Amino acid sequence: MPLPRPLTCALLLTLIAGAIAPDATAAKKKSAKSKTSAVAAPAACTDFHAYANASWLKSNTLLPDVSSLSAMEQLGDHARQQQIDLLNAAMTAPQGNVQKLLGDFWASGLDEAAVERDGANPVAPLLGRINAIRKAGDVSAAIAALHQVGIPVVFNFGADVDLNDLNRHIGYFSQGGLGLPDPAYYTRSDADTRRLLGQYNGYVQKILVLTGTPAEKAAAEAQQVIDLETRIAQASRPLPDLRNPRTNYAPVAVDGLAKSYRKLQLAEFLKAQGVNDDVVSIANPQLFAQLDKLVGTLKPAQWKTYLRWRVGDAMAPYMARAWRDANFDFRGRVLAGQVAPPSRQQLVLDAINLAAGPMLGREYVARYLPAGTRSGAEDIAASVLHALDAAVTTDARLGDAARNEAKAKLARLKIEIGAPHRDLDYTIQPMGRGSFGSNMLIASTWHHREEMKRIGRGNADRRWDVLPQQPALAYDIAGNRLIVTAAVLQPPVFDAGSDRAAQYGSFGALVGRELSHAIDAKGRLVDAKAELRDWWTPSETSAWESLGSRIAAQYSAYPDPVAGSRVQGNLVREVALADQAGVELAWNAFNTAQPSPSKEARQAFFAGWAHLWPQQVTREVAAQRATSSVYAPGQWRTNGPLYNLAAFGDAYGCKAGAAMQAKADQRILLWPAAMPVVTPAKK
Repeated sequence: MPLPRPLTCALLLTLIAGAIAPDATAAKKKSAKSKTSAVAAPAACTDFHAYANASWLKSNTLLPDVSSLSAMEQLGDHARQQQIDLLNAAMTAPQGNVQKLLGDFWASGLDEAAVERDGANPVAPLLGRINAIRKAGDVSAAIAALHQVGIPVVFNFGADVDLNDLNRHIGYFSQGGLGLPDPAYYTRSDADTRRLLGQYNGYVQKILVLTGTPAEKAAAEAQQVIDLETRIAQASRPLPDLRNPRTNYAPVAVDGLAKSYRKLQLAEFLKAQGVNDDVVSIANPQLFAQLDKLVGTLKPAQWKTYLRWRVGDAMAPYMARAWRDANFDFRGRVLAGQVAPPSRQQLVLDAINLAAGPMLGREYVARYLPAGTRSGAEDIAASVLHALDAAVTTDARLGDAARNEAKAKLARLKIEIGAPHRDLDYTIQPMGRGSFGSNMLIASTWHHREEMKRIGRGNADRRWDVLPQQPALAYDIAGNRLIVTAAVLQPPVFDAGSDRAAQYGSFGALVGRELSHAIDAKGRLVDAKAELRDWWTPSETSAWESLGSRIAAQYSAYPDPVAGSRVQGNLVREVALADQAGVELAWNAFNTAQPSPSKEARQAFFAGWAHLWPQQVTREVAAQRATSSVYAPGQWRTNGPLYNLAAFGDAYGCKAGAAMQAKADQRILLWPAAMPVVTPAKK
């Protein structure tokens, strides 16, 4: 419902979740030291993933209706339950204004009887505004008003990074306004597409009737909607063309919009959204010229029908059962292939995260992120960043200019843990518990208002593109910052009760793999001044490609026993390189923080890494991932990086040439000159 993000994020934000989760029945687990202090069994040198995760693999078998299970999925489940617990507490005994808002929102959504009694009341004011349209000027004003409440109609508009100045956001006008996910659905003539269009037509009719269309006119009005959307689709670009952020960026001066789009009134649109900036992006001016023409030439009655449909479609999941059923029958069953709708509790939680996610995130951080956990994570992240800086100093692949650029970039890199540094304005209309649909619109209006504040100079770090209650650990390329959400700082990513060695092996390695993106094949596209340019030479690019080819060959030799095939090394190579970088950097940082670590501490470090990746999948899921996923199976995400480290063999007594220990001339290391020589602590 609110604010789809422009596709510029595909280049500028690399949000790679490093999240995993504990066994739900063993949240209070023993420390990593107690699990790994015994003399290693030969299995550790054969398959460390199976050895270190034996307990998890034994206690987490797949149920008949579950196709995959992993530590990452468990952490997501755990974070969702924490949010539910928080909302239940806010509903019964709110602490402060934000909790009062959240508690009322939650209570109104859980009260299904009240939702049924509410009927179409939540959208009545919006429909009244639409039904009052008489002329073209009324159409453009109605479009702006619906965007204000978080219902994007006709086109999309959102804040994103200015590709010419990464320190600011600008507004992006982009294609949208369609009820089907692909513009091609409106123009293809094959049988499957025609069948889908017929089902879509039936859905549009159901929603129009619910918004007030007489049943005998529903078919004709649905065709009006599809006719208008077809005109929009014909001027829209194919989806593959939207994948290149540069082709979706075309800055234009705001002061020329009124003349260029007289009927659409884009200048007035910006004022209505509270945007006061001198430039916006319009990457498809032909589309907006067509929209401008349509506003001036189509009869107001057709626009009224279309806008009523868009309101009904957007709000249907949050309304009475007739609305929800119609929505799920098409969007759930037909488009998404879902068998059953989400539970009431899940539907309401998703709605709150969509419209009031930052509010929930604020309270989540206060409830679930202890100060000691935050400070411990900050210390480890800072030490890993220092290790990366030291590794760059000895990186033989980089020339002097690239090395200096990398070090300058790392010197400016920011680490943000828990929640964004800049908070939001939580001034909002009171919600109450009477109407879930109305509360959705209130929250969505607030969300849109705060999103629009991102537009302007100096606002690039205003907030994250992930919520604090969502497990994520990521490097933001545009902002040159490490983002660590509160939800990810839980076992086994960060177990406050475990050994420091295990924390470095899990959290530290994930930090290292994300920080490596600041100077890798993606990070090289943005320099220390946050300018888009490639600061590598051809020889440095060639050296990286050579390293990538070696690690791709290593992973291509690994079997995927569940899928019955081999890992596709070229598919997983970039993630494999990042994993290798992460373990190396965390190991270096750990040995700097704790010189001459004991054997038990060294084993705890490597066990911490392994505990991130246990998983169970069906053969069908494994086969699908084998040909499409950039992530290797959990077994090889554990074993691949460790195989290349002599320190792992030393910790577990693995001989060179064993399954878990490469011979010296076969090791693949990103920074061999920076790897510490470990002197075990004396007994």
